[in-house]
Amino acid sequence: MTSNTSQVLKDLLDEISSRSPMTMGYPVSKDFDYSELLPFLEYPLNNVGDPFIPSTYAVGSRELEKQVIEFLARLFRAKEDNWWGYVTNGGSEGNLYGLYLARELYPKAIVYYSEATHYSVQKNLHLLNMPNIAIRSQASGEIDYDDLEKTISINRQVPVIILANIGTTMTEARDDVAKMKTIFKHLAIQHHYIHVDGALSGGYAAFLEPRPAFDFEDGADSIAVSGHKFFGSPIPCGMVIAKKSHRDRIASSVDYIGSLDTTISGSRNGHTPLFLWYTISKLGMEGLRQRTMDCLDVAEYAEFILKQAEPQAWRNPDTLTVNIPKPGEELIKKWQLASGKEWAHIICMPGMQKAQIDAFVKDLELHKAGQLALAH
Repeated sequence: MTSNTSQVLKDLLDEISSRSPMTMGYPVSKDFDYSELLPFLEYPLNNVGDPFIPSTYAVGSRELEKQVIEFLARLFRAKEDNWWGYVTNGGSEGNLYGLYLARELYPKAIVYYSEATHYSVQKNLHLLNMPNIAIRSQASGEIDYDDLEKTISINRQVPVIILANIGTTMTEARDDVAKMKTIFKHLAIQHHYIHVDGALSGGYAAFLEPRPAFDFEDGADSIAVSGHKFFGSPIPCGMVIAKKSHRDRIASSVDYIGSLDTTISGSRNGHTPLFLWYTISKLGMEGLRQRTMDCLDVAEYAEFILKQAEPQAWRNPDTLTVNIPKPGEELIKKWQLASGKEWAHIICMPGMQKAQIDAFVKDLELHKAGQLALAH
């Protein structure tokens, strides 16, 4: 390694370490310590193909991947004999997979999703060439069920695919899967599929009281959740869980790998399942429940103190996201805020401390007074 290479790496590390504490607007956990797993970086871990079927390539973590999927299947109340899944490259791949299964089940269906849905869904629908209709959102970001029912009723002769949000991108609103099932019953819709995008909230929704209606027992057919958000991973990743009966429709044997490939990506990261297994193994069900409560405590604190500086600040019930009117670019850039046309937000992820909230609020007050430069 040349001295120049070393300097480039040192400069990048310095930049990342200085910017990491200022990440307020994006849902990433930063409280993990995977130093015990460093020896695994010496090996090319590849969980190629279906994690539940052995491959001739044996340098991977598929046994631990299966344990991660089994844990989530229980968490999401899947029927014991009818679940399957794998660790993906992220929530967008999980959504693509769920929509792919739905399309194979109902090739002539129309997809319905709220206007607050993550931008990747429209990209996935374009890739899959699936007809779709956007539904209005309520002020909170939750889907408008009246508009959903009216729109479905116009096309009630066509199978229905719904993409439900369990934590919208900007306000972390949660759609109610049970209400969607009620709409199906009311309209006598026989052929339907619900895919749940639980990228952020899906990781901890099962630990809330009351428990949101989002999982298999509530009527979901597949669920995607991010691994680098609530659970925490240095590499972006996700998990998708689906009814095994749906997955069987797209399974195909591949001689080259000596296995079935039921995934989107084929060759898959073997390190990310290791991170997820490590977190789940260390924390367990009760540890993840406490992780949820700790995050909600910080979010409640953030909402309270932000309202003192910005009275319009607000938060959906039992969420980690606090919304504020969109501030100036200097504050957005400094604190890496995600923002829309009128609003921005901070997300109180695992690892965020109340002291960071205090520092942000101080800058917000300086910004509103036109004195933010004094904070640098």
